[in-house]
Amino acid sequence: MGLPSSIAAGADPRAVRFALLALALASFGIGTTEYVIVGLLPRVATDLSVTIPQAGFLVTGYALSVTFGSPFLAIATARMNRRHALMTLMGVFIAGNALCAVAPSFTLLMAARIVTALCHGAFFGLGAVVAAELSVPSRKAQAIAMMFAGLTIANVLGVPLGTALGEALTWRDTFLAVVVIGVAAAAALALWLPKDLPTPPLALKREAKAIANVQVVLAMVISIVASASLFSVFTYIAPILTEHTGVSAHGVTLMLLIFGVGLTIGNFGGGWMADRSLLPTVIGITAVLAVLLALFPLTSAYPLPAAITLFIWGVLAFALVAPLQMRVVKEAAEAPNLASTLNQGAFNLGNALGAAVGGVGLSAGLSYMDLPWMGAGLACLAMLLAVVAHRLDHAAHDIPVAVVGVGPHDDGPLTPAL
Repeated sequence: MGLPSSIAAGADPRAVRFALLALALASFGIGTTEYVIVGLLPRVATDLSVTIPQAGFLVTGYALSVTFGSPFLAIATARMNRRHALMTLMGVFIAGNALCAVAPSFTLLMAARIVTALCHGAFFGLGAVVAAELSVPSRKAQAIAMMFAGLTIANVLGVPLGTALGEALTWRDTFLAVVVIGVAAAAALALWLPKDLPTPPLALKREAKAIANVQVVLAMVISIVASASLFSVFTYIAPILTEHTGVSAHGVTLMLLIFGVGLTIGNFGGGWMADRSLLPTVIGITAVLAVLLALFPLTSAYPLPAAITLFIWGVLAFALVAPLQMRVVKEAAEAPNLASTLNQGAFNLGNALGAAVGGVGLSAGLSYMDLPWMGAGLACLAMLLAVVAHRLDHAAHDIPVAVVGVGPHDDGPLTPAL
C-alpha cells in the first residue's frame, strides 16, 4: 500500500518538501473557508435576510457534511490515481467556493457550503496518507503535521484577513479570494506532486473490515473525545474572556491570535514527538491538557495568565492532530484513505458534540467557569482510551509495556511524552 521506494525513500528531499508545501497550501485554503464564515455571519445574515442564529447553520451544515458526506467522496475517488484524486477534490473546493461567492439566497449558499465541505474530509484524509507515504518512516507524522500546518496558519492569518476583507468589501469577495487560493493550490499540486503516486486497489469488504478493527475504532473515538474536550470550552471562549477575564472585544481578538500561534507550534511539535513515540505522546498530552483545563478557572481571572494558558492550550490541542491521524493510517493499513477521511469526520463530530455538550451544560445552569472542568473530564477520558489502546497493542504481541522497540505495533514506553 505504500509508495514505491523511488518516492518514499529515494526521492529528492527538496521535491518532497515542495509536495508537502502544495498540500499545506491546499489545507490553508480549506481551513480558511471553514472558519472564516464565523466572522462573516452578521454580514451574510443581513445580506440574505436571515437571522444570525439561522446563518449559524452554515457552520453546522459544513461540519455535518464533512462528517457524513466526505467518506462517500473518498469512496468515489478511491479507484483514482492519488494525484488525480487530490486534484479532483481541489476542483470541488474551487467550484464550491465560487458558488458561495455568487449564491443569491441563503438556501443556495447552504448548498454551496455543503458541496465545499464534501472535499474537506476527503482531501485531508487522502492528503495525510500521501504526506506520510512521501516521507521516510522516521518522519511520517512530521510530514502529516506539515500538511496540517496550512490549517493552523489559516486560523492565524487566513481567517482574520478573510474577515477583514469581508468587512472592507463584501463577504462574497472573501469567498472569491478563497477561490484564488484554491486555484494556486491546484497549480502547486499539479506542479509538485509526484506523477507516479499509485492507485491503490479498492476492496470495500476488506476496507470495511480494516476500519472495524478495534484499534482503528479506538483511535477515532479518541479523536472525537479530544476534539470535544477542546470545543466544549473554546466555543464559549469569547464570553469567558469578556465576562470573567475582563478583556475588551479587541483583547479577545488578540487572545485568539495567541491561541492560533500555539496551534501552529503544537502542530509541528506533535508530529515530531509522535515520530518518536506515538501513543505515549497522546497519553502525555491529554494528561497535561486535563491539568491545564482544571486550572483555567483560576488562570483566566487575569489577562496575562489567561493569555499564557491559551497559548499552552493551543500548543497541546493541535499537538494531538498529527499523532491521532498517523495512528489511524497506521492501524488501518488496508484502508488508509477511507480511515483517514473518517478520522477527519471524527474530529468534526467532536467539534459539534463539544459545542453541544457545553451548550447543554450552560442551559442546565452551569456557569462559564464550570466548562473547563467539563473539558478536563473529557481530556481524562481521551487519556484513558489512549492507555487502553497502548496496552492492547502490547497484549496482542505479548510484550511487556516497559519493553521498547519490539514488535510491529510498538509505540514506545508507557510514560508521558512531555
